[in-house]
Amino acid sequence: MSNRSVILVVDDEVSNIELLSAVLEDDYEICFATSGTEALQVARSVLPDLILLDVLMPGMDGYAVCREVKADPLLADVPVIFTTALGDQEAEVKGLELGAVDYVAKPITPVIVRARVRNHIEMKRMRDQLAEMAVTDALTGLGNRRRLEQALKQEAGRLARSMSNLSVIMLDIDFFKQFNDTYGHIAGDRCIMMVAATLNRAVRRAADFVSRYGGEEFACVLPDTSHDEAMAIANNIRDRVLALCVPHERSEAAPYVTVSIGVATAICSPGIDPISWIRAADSQLYQAKAAGRNRVEGRVFLDAEMRNVRPREAAA
Repeated sequence: MSNRSVILVVDDEVSNIELLSAVLEDDYEICFATSGTEALQVARSVLPDLILLDVLMPGMDGYAVCREVKADPLLADVPVIFTTALGDQEAEVKGLELGAVDYVAKPITPVIVRARVRNHIEMKRMRDQLAEMAVTDALTGLGNRRRLEQALKQEAGRLARSMSNLSVIMLDIDFFKQFNDTYGHIAGDRCIMMVAATLNRAVRRAADFVSRYGGEEFACVLPDTSHDEAMAIANNIRDRVLALCVPHERSEAAPYVTVSIGVATAICSPGIDPISWIRAADSQLYQAKAAGRNRVEGRVFLDAEMRNVRPREAAA
């Protein structure tokens, strides 16, 4: 599969699409649409890196398409360059106010089109890298807490449309403070990285998401996963961590590093705060710790329970 950036060319004149494709196809993957409605369908399907958008089209014009693109969370960050023969300043200002990043005048000049597209693709790549760094845990390479909350919101919203299951796992390294006190923070960081790697091996579906929640806590988001399946994954994680045989002489659970795990499963429905899954799984993690650690606790939560679940510190 190509790693080249994808450009969506939108124009009701096929000859204009062919010309722009000829100018850009050596460096980019090109897809196209000949109407505003089709452009939105294609954009939501392929998630392009840049859109070259004709202003004057029958039906939905370029301005209306740009407005829809910028209102869509999936597409809002995609740069839009208008292509137009209007050549008037008022039209350019209107497009820029709607969120377009640039204008290309028709008839196009190939060298100018290539330069402007290249510049905006590169700027988007840098923005994407910065955005990825902002949601990545530096020690483990997993998503951080912010990225976890984004993933939860996205999956809960998607699954609510089909009233499907969402399971969340919360886990904590047992007696980690004592581990740090005994072996030092460098060994503690190494332990966290080993547990993170174990999670990556145990949670393998493309749709699943693993994050470092903070400190020695981790979380897993498991879309379309039943409670029995989530419990099996959680027990596999517990077994894999124990099998690392990382010595922990001050643990009261085992002579090696272990984890306590909480699992919460519920059907997604509109109106439930996605953070409720974290709170529900955390309540089960607390149960696992209270029961002696190095164990998995979990249950299915009803709709009403998910709407009223409270943070552990706020619970009675």
